[in-house]
Amino acid sequence: MPKFDVTTIGEGQLRYCVPAGTRLEKATQFDVYVTGTELNVMCNLARLGWQTSWASALPNSPLGRRVSQELKLSGVDLAAINWHDNARLATYYVEFAVPPRSTQVHYDRANTPYTQLTVKDIDWAHLLDTRLLHISGLTLPMSPGISDLLLTAIAKAKAAGVKVSFDMNYRTRLWSTAAARTLVEPLLRDIDVLFFSRSDAQQMFQAPSDPQAVLALLKPLTSAEAIIISLSSDGILGWERATDIALQVPARHVQMLDRIGAGDAMVAGVLNGWLQNDFAKGLRYGALMAALALSQYGDQVITNAAELETLLDADDNAGITR
Repeated sequence: MPKFDVTTIGEGQLRYCVPAGTRLEKATQFDVYVTGTELNVMCNLARLGWQTSWASALPNSPLGRRVSQELKLSGVDLAAINWHDNARLATYYVEFAVPPRSTQVHYDRANTPYTQLTVKDIDWAHLLDTRLLHISGLTLPMSPGISDLLLTAIAKAKAAGVKVSFDMNYRTRLWSTAAARTLVEPLLRDIDVLFFSRSDAQQMFQAPSDPQAVLALLKPLTSAEAIIISLSSDGILGWERATDIALQVPARHVQMLDRIGAGDAMVAGVLNGWLQNDFAKGLRYGALMAALALSQYGDQVITNAAELETLLDADDNAGITR
């Protein structure tokens, strides 16, 4: 029996954000949250009772320790963190907005200890002592070394018989669509659980908006046993190769407070079902976790397995529980 249910490699960051109506160039204060797409998924799964571990590199500083403390509070294993003196922590800045302006994200992630990680820095026996390795495409363009590291991780996982999940997480401010396609298309053949948003498929492959057409485009590109397509307010489409059945789950009704982290919450929800060998229920978990993320401030969902089960069939318009 593996020690972990899910492990990952990713970067820890701080998110500094200002509310809608405030411009970054005039900001006098920020809301600060610990974040990182892989970190978010591990924290969410740990809060649901799964054993998770996060491999990374952090500066040995108050900011680096702020990140590790968030992981520790969630219950994520910290043994795979590489600590570096005299280093900086990745950050990004969010300027929330309302129409006609769109919310803006500005990254400051260059020259962090994470971007210097190599294959030799990873305890592979520790990382691959797991049922599932989770990788995010958002991290692939951080540096050539990180791209090599993540591709090596996928290859080592497959050689060890460990399943691999991959969330595309395409970001236009990190790399071009051509560069993303060149790197990602070959690795899709080795993925077991594939997450792709409709908008990412439209940007990278000029996919149509119809969910079934997006699925038809992705299926020949991968040998994945499951494909999950996030459809924003239209919910989630999930397909299993074994049954060749596609299921679409509607989005949950929600009053949005903070939109950052909803995609990572959806991934954690789906994997919560996958780890229980119940993919259909996982899609429902995914829609619920995304809604919970949108309704809470911060990048991780504060919940637990018991609450999630209670809310799964609850009325979205429920009032006060006394």
